[in-house]
Amino acid sequence: MILYIHGFASSGFGSKARYFRALATERGLPFMAPSLPWIPQLAIHTLYDIIDAVGRQQPVHLIGSSLGGYYGLHLAHRYDLKVALINPSVRPADTLGDHTGLVTHFHDGSRFEWTASHAQELSRLEVPPAPDLQARTLLLVQQGDATLDYRQALQHLPEATQVVEPGGDHGFQGIERHAERILRFFGD
Repeated sequence: MILYIHGFASSGFGSKARYFRALATERGLPFMAPSLPWIPQLAIHTLYDIIDAVGRQQPVHLIGSSLGGYYGLHLAHRYDLKVALINPSVRPADTLGDHTGLVTHFHDGSRFEWTASHAQELSRLEVPPAPDLQARTLLLVQQGDATLDYRQALQHLPEATQVVEPGGDHGFQGIERHAERILRFFGD
């Protein structure tokens, strides 16, 4: 099964989630893209529950975008899984620590309050980028990402399989060009 993990203030109905859902359906691959709670501990425990339930029946492969990449790396470490990271946040406690206050979800317009303690919860999920974890990681970044500095991900995961593109943005323009590479990576 492919488990897509969305980013901060996004949902399981974002453009990348919809793209990968359609691709998985076309290929007959099991797929999930849950809309996660914005509270980090609730989000990660939701993902634990999914992997604990599904992982007994079939292999699980992870795709994580932005904050979802951070969660994905944590899960890949915990469960010994492969993960494809798309413009991942590797230091979300730092980057999201500055975004306290009311935040609007991108897809439904609902609002939630993000606090410094939520950002601190994220730091407790950090895992060391050990060589065996990096060997199970495909890192895709675009240099035009104005939200996250792509170089942080490259520095954090120097031994991961890396795809670095000029231009683009935080949403990763043209992710469909890399779909086959991601599926091959999961199959290796």
